[in-house]
Parts: sequence; C-alpha cells; structure tokens
Amino acid sequence: MHNHSEDAEKFLLAAKRAEIQALERLAGSCELVTTVSDLVHQLQRERGISNIYLVSAGFRFHEQRDTQVRNCQCSEGRFRALLHNRYLQNGPNDASADMRLLNSIAYSLHGLDELMELRRHIDAFEVSALESTDAYCRLIAGLLSVVFEAADVADDPEVTRLLVALFNFMQAKEFSGQERAWGAIGFASSQFDAKVHERLQRLQDCQTRSLAVFAEYAGESESLRWQSIENSQESRDLRRLRLVIAGLKNGEPIASEISEVWYQLATARIDAMHRLEDAMAARLLHVSRQRVSDAQSELGHHYAQLQQMKAAQWHKLPALTVLFDPEVPGLYGSVGASDFGTLRGQPLAHSLYDLIRSQVAHIQRVSAELEETRKSLTERKLVERAKGILMKSLRMSEDAAYRTLQQRAMDMNLKLADVAERIIAASAAQRLPTGAPGKAIGARRDAVLLEP
Repeated sequence: MHNHSEDAEKFLLAAKRAEIQALERLAGSCELVTTVSDLVHQLQRERGISNIYLVSAGFRFHEQRDTQVRNCQCSEGRFRALLHNRYLQNGPNDASADMRLLNSIAYSLHGLDELMELRRHIDAFEVSALESTDAYCRLIAGLLSVVFEAADVADDPEVTRLLVALFNFMQAKEFSGQERAWGAIGFASSQFDAKVHERLQRLQDCQTRSLAVFAEYAGESESLRWQSIENSQESRDLRRLRLVIAGLKNGEPIASEISEVWYQLATARIDAMHRLEDAMAARLLHVSRQRVSDAQSELGHHYAQLQQMKAAQWHKLPALTVLFDPEVPGLYGSVGASDFGTLRGQPLAHSLYDLIRSQVAHIQRVSAELEETRKSLTERKLVERAKGILMKSLRMSEDAAYRTLQQRAMDMNLKLADVAERIIAASAAQRLPTGAPGKAIGARRDAVLLEP
C-alpha cells in the first residue's frame, strides 16, 4: 500500500530545494548588480571627463578621456561576459529570470551598442556637452533599472533590504554625477542662467530623497560611513561652492577657472560614494551566498531528521492532530480551539508535521518581512506609472511630469506615492474606448488628474 507520508516528505524536501534554487538565482542577480555598479561608475567618470573635453574644445582632459574610455570598455566587457555566462550560454530561451529584468538588460545592451557612435561624435565635436550629458544619463538610467528590477524580484528580506539601499545610493550618486556635469556646463559659459539653477536645485533635491530611502534600509556601518563622507572637508567645501552658485542671479559672471575646483570637489565626493557602493556590493554578495549555504544546511538537517525518525520509529501523532493544530489559522471556521479538548496537549515535536510547520512559519515570516521591505519599490513603481500618464495625457516632459507630482503632493499635503496612486486611479476610472467621444472627454480627464 502506498505510504502517503512519504509523499509529504518528498514535497517538504522539494520545497527546500526550490528555495535553494531561488536563492542561487538571487545570488547570481547580486553578482550582476555588483558588475552593473562598476560599469555605471566608469560611465559616470567618462561622462564628466567628456564634458570637460567638449567645453574646452579638446584642450583639456584629452589623455584622461582616452584612459577612461578604455576603463569603460573593460568594465563593459565584464558585464557582457557575465550576462552571456548567466543567461545565454544554454540558449536565449533558457534564461531563468524575471521578464522585466531581462527587458532592462536588453535596453541597456542596446544603449551600450550605440556608445561607440556617441564617442565618435564627441571626438568630432558634433554634439554639445548638454547633448552628451543627456545621452550618458539615458544609458546609466537603463543600467540602474537593472538594479531596480533585481531588487524587485528578490525574495529574501535581508538581501532585498541591501538591494533597496544600494539602488537608492546608486541613484543618489548618479544625481551627484549629473550635478557635477551641469555645474561644469555653467562654469564653462562663465554664468549660471535660470535653467541651470533650476536643474542644479532639482538634482540636489533628488539626492536628498534617494539618500533618505538609503538611510531607511542601510545597515549601521553603511550609515556611519555615509555620515563620514558628508562630514569630510571635500563635502563641506562642495556645499559652500553650491551656495556661491546659488547666489549668482541674473547671469552674473563667474571665473571659468573655478570649474576645476568644482570638478575636483564633486569627483572626490562621488569617488568616496563609489567606495561605499563597492563595500555595500561586497556585503550583498556575501549575504546572498550565505543564504544559499544556510538553506543547503537546512535541507541536510531536514533529511537527517526524517531518516532518524524512521530509524527510531518515533511516536506518530493522531491523524487529526494536523487538522486541529491551534497555531494554524483558518481551519476551524468560527469554532474556537477550546471545543477540541480531546486533541489538545498532543506532542508536536519529533514529527514530519513539526518540520512542515516550521517551514511554513519560515515562509510566512519571510513573506511579511518582504512585504514591508518592498514598500519603497512599490512606491517608485506608482510614481513611474503616474509620470507616464501625465506625460501621455498632458504631453509633458518627464521632468515636468515629476515636478507636477511633487507640486500636487505639497499642495495636498500627501506623500508622492499617494498622489501617484490617485492619478492612476483617476486615469483608470476615466479610460474610454477610442473614438471621437473618448477624445472629447479625454481633455476633461486630463484636467481631473490635476485637480485638488
């Protein structure tokens, strides 16, 4: 006669093996994130050097740019090799990853394919510093989306917390890099017009927001290390120079030579941030690999316990004990556990059910921690969706859509994610079939999205 308990044992062990496989995939994703981190940093350096090269008409940073391009090519080579080995070595249909992550990788690779052509245009001075900056920003944004998607599909709470902290820190560093680039553009023209002032202020605000999320999810050592960077002499000098720039109104002139000071201070801060970024990436890899090792040990422990139980012929529980376990919710309906006094007090240790129940408790605990940890990721998704609605409905640029969301959040005294959720809900409620009537009412919908 078939032993049904053996089936339960097999599925218990299969569940643990599935967890190990998921953790191994997660460890691979963490390795991908560390590679992306290095590539992003190299591209940020190339962007900054290329700006100085362009605004000086090639008189400055020529050799530095050649060196940095080679550094970027080496980092890009490692990125491509990792992608090939992890996702493509068994064929393009064998990629075991989330579709959004794979799509972000595809977008980034397409951008990297065009990087050589961008460099050629920079060599020939066929693009402005602003155009070059925007192109690098789009490429880096694509690579950062790879980190975001890796964090979004992670299913271990501690790893997810580290990924969320790292992603937001990388974003803050990217905003710092863009601030460095825009500052260089202002110095190159020897004045800071209203457009540059606005962009610099917005980039500083973006850094503040990203660093606030980083601080929420980072460990104590990372937080302390960030504070030491902020308290450094270079960071204090950079903040003073920011105030000088902010005080230049109505196109007041400023010596272009100060651009070197600006670049050096901003670069020192960004390089310090990258060292912290590297340390976070290293801890991320260590934790993710340790999770795999721990799960493998637990699988061995489960197997050993099951074999020991069979060899010792430990006492089997009454058949209904599982169904009337007071710690399992949802089995009694509205009847209280006290009505089953004859089954209370039965031993639950040293049994197959004890192992199953401990694994259920582990899954529930992990799920609850994940739900809380993914809060910032969910909020980011809402903001991105709302931005897209505003851009499409009101024909706004991405910057204008984001500023609109910020303004409505301040006006309504709500969180940015709450305003985004309202816009998404309003858009869904007002969505109509295509056609002339829908277009006529569409204008009203666009107005509704922005009403208090």
